[in-house]
Amino acid sequence: MNFLEGEILQGQRALVTGGSSGIGAAVCRALGKAGARVVVNYLSSKEEGEQVVADIEAAGGQAMAIQADVSKEDDVKRMFAQMIEAWGSIDILVANAGMQWDGPFHEMSLKQWNKVLDVNLTGQFLCAREAVIEFNRRGIDSDLSCAAGKIICMSSVHDIIPWAGHVNYATSKGGVLMFMQSLAQEVAHNKIRVNAISPGAIKTPINRAAWETPEAEAELLKLIPYERVGNPEDIGRAAVWLASDASDYMTGTTSYIDGGMTLYPGFREGG
Repeated sequence: MNFLEGEILQGQRALVTGGSSGIGAAVCRALGKAGARVVVNYLSSKEEGEQVVADIEAAGGQAMAIQADVSKEDDVKRMFAQMIEAWGSIDILVANAGMQWDGPFHEMSLKQWNKVLDVNLTGQFLCAREAVIEFNRRGIDSDLSCAAGKIICMSSVHDIIPWAGHVNYATSKGGVLMFMQSLAQEVAHNKIRVNAISPGAIKTPINRAAWETPEAEAELLKLIPYERVGNPEDIGRAAVWLASDASDYMTGTTSYIDGGMTLYPGFREGG
């Protein structure tokens, strides 16, 4: 069967943090289209979370929305308990929730620093820990997948590209890179796969100013050799593949979905 045909994740249970908008919403819809039952996690907008659920259900899938702040341990434990009570287990975690709180470094408050690290890095730790506990408890269900579980850490090209004015954000994403690799190394023998997706410039509401006008988009395209800004669906398709048995021999790897942004395009003309 062609990868893009059929329900390659049929029967599997997925949790997507920060799934109510942007990249997270696109990942939820793509997983649902591929046959997975999807928990759409949201922080504050119940309406947006329920809209993503409605979209999945309208396409013939199954989903539910659960509120939780991924930076809070009690919230994360409650969310996983609610999912497992409803659907019996979890097969796929997409740790997508993230935020920016930018500012010049010399003006950055400790609150700014801690909040971004708490959500972007500690949030992935808390969710991945609960997922690994459940994967280890359940083991492999060969009717669903040849792996005991799959974790996808949503990162950013700024896990390797420095970003002045965004030191807290770039630091959190650099931490995700080593978190993902170290966790992948530790749990691979239990047939748990851990990988990451690092998007480049993607058309989402959070960065609308960078691509909404022709002038802004032209400036942004100077950083993208492939000469287009990405869409959330580009990330959704990659997430489906990483969650499927089609990528079963892949763990500890970051997929840069960035149109070549990490290729140092400034050197294209000889440097």
